[in-house]
Amino acid sequence: MDGSEKEYQTLTDELVDAGTLTRLTSPEFPNSFAAFSDPADVARVESRTFICSENERDAGFTNNWVDPEEMRETLSGVFEGAMKGRTMYVIPFVMGHLDAEDPKFGVEITDSGYVVTSMRIMARIGTDVLRRMEQLDAFFVPAVHSVGSPLDEGQEDVPWPCNEEKYIVHFPETREIWSYGSGYGGNALLGKKCYALRIASAMARDEGWLAEHMVILKLTSPKARATTSLRPSPPPAARPTSLSSTPPSRGGRPKPSGTTSLGSNRGRTASSEPSTLSKLLRRRPRHRLAHQRQRHAGHRQGQHRLHQLRPHRRRRRVVGGDDRRAPAHLIDWQGNDWTPDADRPAAHPNARFCTPIDQTDMLADEYFDPEGVKLDAILFGGRRKTTVPLVTEARDWNQGIFFGATLSSETTAAQEGAVGNVRRDPMAMLPFIGYDAGDYLKHWVEVSSEAEADKLPKIFLVNWFRRGRDGKIAWPGFSENTRVLKWIIERLEGTAEAQETVLGHNPTMDAIDTDGLDISEAELEDSITVRPEEWKEEVTGIEEWFDEFGDSFPHPSPPSLTSSSAEWAERPSAAAAALSSAGGRPLPCSALLTPQGGENPKDRRCGDQAPPTCRGSRTRPVRRRPILSHADHSLFD
Repeated sequence: MDGSEKEYQTLTDELVDAGTLTRLTSPEFPNSFAAFSDPADVARVESRTFICSENERDAGFTNNWVDPEEMRETLSGVFEGAMKGRTMYVIPFVMGHLDAEDPKFGVEITDSGYVVTSMRIMARIGTDVLRRMEQLDAFFVPAVHSVGSPLDEGQEDVPWPCNEEKYIVHFPETREIWSYGSGYGGNALLGKKCYALRIASAMARDEGWLAEHMVILKLTSPKARATTSLRPSPPPAARPTSLSSTPPSRGGRPKPSGTTSLGSNRGRTASSEPSTLSKLLRRRPRHRLAHQRQRHAGHRQGQHRLHQLRPHRRRRRVVGGDDRRAPAHLIDWQGNDWTPDADRPAAHPNARFCTPIDQTDMLADEYFDPEGVKLDAILFGGRRKTTVPLVTEARDWNQGIFFGATLSSETTAAQEGAVGNVRRDPMAMLPFIGYDAGDYLKHWVEVSSEAEADKLPKIFLVNWFRRGRDGKIAWPGFSENTRVLKWIIERLEGTAEAQETVLGHNPTMDAIDTDGLDISEAELEDSITVRPEEWKEEVTGIEEWFDEFGDSFPHPSPPSLTSSSAEWAERPSAAAAALSSAGGRPLPCSALLTPQGGENPKDRRCGDQAPPTCRGSRTRPVRRRPILSHADHSLFD
């Protein structure tokens, strides 16, 4: 594929004729399409996603493992004749900038025109990429995809071809991806979850960088005009609706004066100098949910996201528009008539849109810098009704890793299975860690240990979804989240007040700017309060979670504190002991919640105990497949 506009127009015309795409007729959305998935192909299939490492231990307990030779034999069987009657497309792509110091290339072979048109939005593809690969004699990740729906001669096709049997397979040592049976984005657009996270995380482990599931925001202070780069890592339901589409604040609002986006949510963190961490973007598009999920849903927020669709591209399983009132009649996502009286939603809960990132009017200029930006802070976010307060600053990097390692969120429509179950989601990477989760946590420690502690990004834990005493979400959310970001910036600058709690540094009641905000004192208190009785119960869940890591769990040196979780509610030092031990067994880093003498002059109360040195994992030999040219067809034999 050459990636040209003419090629794109030809493909979309063919997809419209096939019924896969429906061209939108509204003049507000020119050159835009709706695609309606098969009801059996609307989410990632984690139960059919495999990490086929050479050793089962290297896949870890969070992944499904099959012996690679056995899986290759299985794939040979299902791929035999799988593309019969369909066009085979070859897509050279790069998930970042062609002029980056170390661009990451891939080649996807697919029998889906929908995948081709989507990859053109999701990544840089085509002739320019191929020429750059040739110029650099570059390594690339081979990726093979089939919808698994062969056509006999004269057989009529269906609008959304797929197969009940699905395989999403990764071979980390040889850096290969094979996908069969699905046309859904995360299963079929192999530059997304499969390469930029699962395979890239294994590459990062071997090469000394981090591949993470995050977005980058640039915020500009209205006073000093200083800029801050934040890297939030919220759960699937929170990421699109809360931060990455937050519109810039406007005249006089008590928020950062500029909120701009530096990219979407797959990326690489590397360091050009041992003392710092910088971000090199690896994914190009915006791929966002277009419906509302939170109290005070923020009609302006939805308008802002839908505005990104103009004048371009595609909505997938989306209905609705700028008018908050439901139309009297619609055709729902399964092609049936729908009215407001229907007992079912018009759109699938996982409906979303995909549009080129350069249509985002809040895109920061730094997005186009091939070498990325320096990170000032990392935000880990969970979706919890209780326990986790609105925002907490970690006392140090090790505690920040602990925050990331113990993230928990309720499952969403983007995942298989029941919605609303609470599961641990380390660094928002649970389904995307391409190797053993314990080694993954060790790698975080190792990478950060090479940097100067005072130059590492600060780490914060956020939760927009905590319920108040009335059972409703206490914090307004959406664009009002920039008030929390303002507090975070002020913490980085040393000007915002915080109180020390058993969890870390939390804002005082008057620390977050609520001027002009419709929120009661009770709602604010419910948002930010740390309740030790809830964390006493949480520690038990953390212990159970860490038990699942088995022998791969990272051990600190010197030994961590050993104290019962029953002591949680007694005092901060006991809390530190509780969260740095699990039944007498060490947790990732000792004294993770131990006060250590904060440098911020606005801290209300801090102790003076410094954390011991933390030691990471064993040295792992780099396993690399030899660099091959784009012409080596044996990869796909």
